[in-house]
Amino acid sequence: MKEIVHDIDNWLARGESIALATVIQTWGSSPRPAGAKMAFTAGGEIAGSVSGGCVEGAVIEAGQETLHTGQPQMLHFGVSDKTAWDVGLACGGMVDVLVQRLDMAVYAFIRTLIAQNQAAAVITIIRGPGLGESLAAAANGRTAGTVGNALNEPAIHLARSAKQPHTTFLTDEIEVFVDILRPSPTLVMVGGVHIAITLASFAKTAGYRTVVVDPRRAFGSAARFPHADVLISAWPDEAFEQIELTRETAVALLTHDPKIDDPALKIALNSPVFYIGALGSRKTHAKRKRRLQKMGFDEAAISRIHAPIGLNIGARTPEEIALSTMAEIIAVSRTIHR
Repeated sequence: MKEIVHDIDNWLARGESIALATVIQTWGSSPRPAGAKMAFTAGGEIAGSVSGGCVEGAVIEAGQETLHTGQPQMLHFGVSDKTAWDVGLACGGMVDVLVQRLDMAVYAFIRTLIAQNQAAAVITIIRGPGLGESLAAAANGRTAGTVGNALNEPAIHLARSAKQPHTTFLTDEIEVFVDILRPSPTLVMVGGVHIAITLASFAKTAGYRTVVVDPRRAFGSAARFPHADVLISAWPDEAFEQIELTRETAVALLTHDPKIDDPALKIALNSPVFYIGALGSRKTHAKRKRRLQKMGFDEAAISRIHAPIGLNIGARTPEEIALSTMAEIIAVSRTIHR
C-alpha cells in the first residue's frame, strides 16, 4: 500500500472514484506476492501492480464494473483457464485478485499509520457473505472498518497474531485475507562519505527510511544528503540515543575510521538489528575483529558483521559499492523476514 499512497491522495483530492486490486493468493511463477496492490481510477490512471503487467488489463476492466456497481469481485487467472492465455500467464503462474472500491474509512486509518511508521493488519472477506468488507487493526489496539459485528472480535485477534499475509477461515462460510502492514525498514549509515550519498538514494527507492550519522559537519550536511530522512551530526554514542534500533533496522559502517565505526559497531552488536555491514578490506576487518575481541565480543557476535560490505559483484566505484551493499541488505532482509 505504501507505494501507491501518494497517487491515491492526489486522486482523492481531485474527487476521483478509486478501485483497489489486491493479490490474495499466488501459485507457480506469478511475479507479485500476496498483498501486492494496484489502485486505479474510473478515468484509467494506474498506480502499483498486481502481476508485473500481465493481468493488469483484465483487472482494470473488471474494476471499472466494480466502480459502476459497487460490487467487489474475486478474479482468478491461471493456466487452466483460457483467460490465462488472454492475459499473459501462460508461463505457468496463477493468481487470485480481489477488486473493490477503496474503503475510505480503512484507507484513512492505514494512511495515518503509514505516516507514523506503525504496524497494522487488515482483514478482508474474500469468500462468503460480506465479500470485500475490511477491518484494520493497529498494533496499539485501534481499529477501523468492520467485517460484521459478530466477527469483529475474532478478526481483531487474528490481526494481532498475524506475521505474514495469508488466507484463513473466520467461520465455515467466511474466508478472509490477512494483509500485513509492516513499518518501513530503516538504514542507518555511519559516515557521510561518497558511498553513503548513493546508498541513501538506493535505500529510499527500496522503501527504507534513511538516517545518516557523522560528527563531521562537512560530511553529514543537508547539501550532501537532501534525500535523507534524518541527519545526525554527532558521535555514535550520542547519535544512537536518538535512533531506535529494531529488527527492522540495518546499520552500515562506512567511515574507515575506528574512532567513529567502532563505537557504532559496539552499539549495533548489542542490538537486534537485522544487518550490520562494515566497509573495508579483509585486512582491515581482521584488525577490526581484534579490536572487538578486546572489547569482549566473541566470534558469534563478530560474525554478524558483513565485511567486506556488500555482495561480491566486483564493485570498484562508490556507486557500485553502494549497489552491492543495498543488494546485500535486501538479501539478508528477505532471509530474516520471510
